[in-house]
Amino acid sequence: MSLPSLLDALERLPVFARVLNTLPPPGSTLRVAGLPGSADATLVAALARRLPTRFLVVAADGVPQAERLLADLHTLLNETPVALYPPREGFGEIEPHVEVAGERVETLERLGRGEIRILLTTPRALLERTRLPGALADLRLELRRGDVRRPRELAEHLERIGFTRVPMVEDVSQFSLRGGIFDVYSFGMAEPVRMEFWGDEITDLRHFELSSQRSTRAVDLAVVLPVDGQVKEDATSAERLSITALFPPDALLVQPTGAHLLPELKRTWDEAEHHLELARRRGEDVDARDELFDAPDATAAVLAAFGTVRLVDPTAEQADVVFPLRAPEPIDRDIKRLRRLVRDGVPTVILCDNEGQCERLDELLNEDARDPSPAALVVGALGGGWIVPPGDTERGLRVLTDHEIFRRERRVRRARRYVSGTLDSLALRAGDFVVHLEHGVGIYRGIETIFVGQSTVEVAVVEYEGGDRLNVPLYRIDQLERYRAADDVNDDAPPPRLHRLGGKRWAQQRDRARAAIQEMTLELLDLYARRKVASRPAHVPDTAWQRQLESSFLFEDTPDQRKATTDVKKDMESTRPMDRLLVGDVGYGKTEIAVRAAFKAVQSGRQVAVLVPTTILADQHARTFGERLADFPVTVAVMSRFQSPKEQAETIAGLAAKKIDIVIGTHRLLSPDVSFADLGVIIVDEEHRFGVKHKERLKQLKLETDVLTLTATPIPRTLHLSLAGLRDMTLMQTPPRDRSPVLTFVEPMDDGLLEEGIARELDRGGQVFFVHNRIETIVAIADHLRRVVPRARIAVAHGQMKERQLEDIMHRFVSGEVDLLVSTLIVESGLDVPNANTMFVNRADH
Repeated sequence: MSLPSLLDALERLPVFARVLNTLPPPGSTLRVAGLPGSADATLVAALARRLPTRFLVVAADGVPQAERLLADLHTLLNETPVALYPPREGFGEIEPHVEVAGERVETLERLGRGEIRILLTTPRALLERTRLPGALADLRLELRRGDVRRPRELAEHLERIGFTRVPMVEDVSQFSLRGGIFDVYSFGMAEPVRMEFWGDEITDLRHFELSSQRSTRAVDLAVVLPVDGQVKEDATSAERLSITALFPPDALLVQPTGAHLLPELKRTWDEAEHHLELARRRGEDVDARDELFDAPDATAAVLAAFGTVRLVDPTAEQADVVFPLRAPEPIDRDIKRLRRLVRDGVPTVILCDNEGQCERLDELLNEDARDPSPAALVVGALGGGWIVPPGDTERGLRVLTDHEIFRRERRVRRARRYVSGTLDSLALRAGDFVVHLEHGVGIYRGIETIFVGQSTVEVAVVEYEGGDRLNVPLYRIDQLERYRAADDVNDDAPPPRLHRLGGKRWAQQRDRARAAIQEMTLELLDLYARRKVASRPAHVPDTAWQRQLESSFLFEDTPDQRKATTDVKKDMESTRPMDRLLVGDVGYGKTEIAVRAAFKAVQSGRQVAVLVPTTILADQHARTFGERLADFPVTVAVMSRFQSPKEQAETIAGLAAKKIDIVIGTHRLLSPDVSFADLGVIIVDEEHRFGVKHKERLKQLKLETDVLTLTATPIPRTLHLSLAGLRDMTLMQTPPRDRSPVLTFVEPMDDGLLEEGIARELDRGGQVFFVHNRIETIVAIADHLRRVVPRARIAVAHGQMKERQLEDIMHRFVSGEVDLLVSTLIVESGLDVPNANTMFVNRADH
C-alpha cells in the first residue's frame, strides 16, 4: 500500500465530496472539523490533488506548526510543489540566518515563476514587507556556458545585490574572483559554482566542493538570486511589498486548528515597534515600522477577501462539515497489542521514518506468528495517525506512525539548504602554532619562496621566541606538525610558550616525555597483558527485546552510530573483556550506544555501572535510561548527592543483592562500601573529569569487566592507548542529520540585546541558558532579567542549593516548565536540553 492510498481513502468519503462542492467563494469561510493527527495535512494534499489550478495558502500560528505541516505534505505529495515562507528571525529588514534568508528568497523566486501550488507561512511572515519580489524581477541572473559577461561588471553587480567578495568562497552569499576563475555561491544553488572566463566569455561552468575547493560536475545553468535585506538601495527601484500581493485572486486560504490570525498579526505589530525602538536606542539605523510591516487590519482585510477553509475543534466551535475520522488506538509500546490490532480486519498502514525502522518493526510484528502480519509498512513520516471507520461498502483504513507506537515525540528535522566550508582541521594557516621535531613550538608564518644559489626553494616559515625564524623546505615538511594539546588552542585557552632556536628547554621536555612514556608503557603492558588473557562468559546475542529497544529510538541512526553499535555488540559477544573508547562530539548519539550496551548486559544477567562526573549529568542519564527502558523489566537506580543517606544505603544493598540492574552515579560509585553481585559493564562518561584516585579504583574493578568509555575530548593518554591498539576505539564523526552550526557572538552587556535574544528564542518555543558564575550575585542577575523579559519563566540553579531544590529546578527546565535558566557552570558537563538553542555567558572573560 502506497502513500497516495491515504489520499484515496479520504477522497472516497462522502463528506470530502461535500467539501469540494461547497468550497468557499472569495470573502466567505467554510468551517471543517473531525481531522485528528495528520488528517489536516491529508485534507490539504487531497484538495491540491483535486483542484489542480488552485493556489493554496496554509497560515499556521508559528514556524513549528508550519514545519510539521510542510513535512507531512512532502510525505503525502511527491510531485506537487510545496514551499514554506518563514518569517524573519528579527524585526529588522536584514536576516542574519542564512537558512531563513535563503528559504525566503527561493520561495519568492519560485512563487514569482508560478511554480508553487501550496504555500505554508505564518501571520508574522504575511505582515512583513520586503523589496525582494521586485528585486528578483530586476536583479536575478542566469549564467550559462558561452555567455559573454565582463567579470569586473559581474563582481560589481553581485556586491550591489548583497554578496560579499572574499579571497576564497566558504559560505553562501559569497563570491571570489582570481584571474579568470570566478566562484559564486548563491541562494537557490545546491552547490557553489565555478566559472572559467576566457576574456569575457564563460568557457566552463562547474560545481565545486567547499571543503576541498575542487571542481566536480559540469552544470548547464547557474541562477544567482539577491540576498534578503542586503540589496543596495541604488540597485533597484522596487517597492516593499507583502507576500500577499503575489497571491492570485482565487487563492484558497487554509487555517489549521488553533490558528489565531488576527491576534498574531496584532502581537507582531506591537512587538515590532518595541524591538525597533530598542534597536534605535542601541544606535542602529532602522526603518520605521510602517516601512517594514503592513498594518494588521489591512492584512486581515486582504486575507478576508480570499475563500477560507478554517479547521476547527468541534467542541469549541460549530462546524459546517465534520469528518468521521478518529484518533488511532494507543499502542504504548505494547507489541502484542499491536499484533492483535493489525489483524482485526481494518487495513492498517504503519509509517516508519526509515528503512531500518521498517525492517525492525517487521521482525517484531512477525515474531512467533504463524501467518505474516497484514499491516503494510511504508517509509514515510507523518505527525500523527488517524482512522477512517469501516462503512457499509468500505473496509476503512487505520494509519499508524512508528513514533506513536513507541510513544516518542516526533521531531521535525529539515535538511540544511546550504553547506559551509569546513577545511581540514590539520591544514595549517598563518598564525597557527606548530611543533618542529628538532626545535619545538613556534608560530607558522606561511609559505615563502627564497633564493638558494641559482635556484628558488619554497619554504614554510616558523617564528620562534625572540623573533628568530626557521625556514623549513617543503620536502622536509614532515618535521612540522600542528600544535595539539589536551585542550586545543582556542580563543579562551592561553597560547603555548614558544621555544628558542638552539635552546635546551625543548630537548629537556622531550627527554622527560620519553621517560614518562617508557614508565607508562611498562605499567600498561602488564595491565593489558593481563586483560588479554582474562576471559569472561560472552553476553547473549540480540533478542527480540533488544530489537524492540533499538526500533524505539527517536532518530535514524547515523552510519557511525550503526558502526559503534556493531562494534560494541561484537566485543560483548566475545569472551575477551571489552575495553572500547567511543569518541564523538556532544549530540552525536553516544548515550544511545551506552543504553543499548547496558540493556544487552542486563539481558545476560549482569549489572551495569554508569559513571558520570556530575550530579546533574547523573540525573539526566537516569531520566534517559529510565525513559528508554521503561517498557522492560529493568531496575535503574541513581547514586549521587541528590539521594539521601537512607536512599544510598538502599541502593548499595540492592546492588549487593542483585536487585538493581543498572546504577548511574558519580564517583560515589567508586567508594569501598559499594559492591556488586555481578558487575558486567562499566560505562564511563567524560573520563577526563575524574581524578587519579578514581581511575586507580576503576583499574581494580575492570580487569574482567567490560568497559565502555564515552568522551567528546579524550585525554592524551587515553587517546594514545587507543591509537597504539591497546584499547579499541570507535570514532563517531558523523553529525546528526541536518545539524546546524553554532554561531558565537561577543557583545557588550546590553538589556536591549538580552531582551531581543531571549524574546526571539521564546517566540520559536525554545529555551535559554544564562550562565553567571558568581553565586553571590546570581539572584540579583535573575531579578534583573525578570524586569528585562517579564514574560519569561525564570529559575536559578547553582551548586550550593539543596539537592532536592536543585533537582527540581533542573527537572522543570528539562521538561519545559522554565524558559530561562540562570545558572553557574554546573550546566557545563553534557546537560542535554534539545529545546534550548541560545546561551548567554555573562563575563565570559572570567
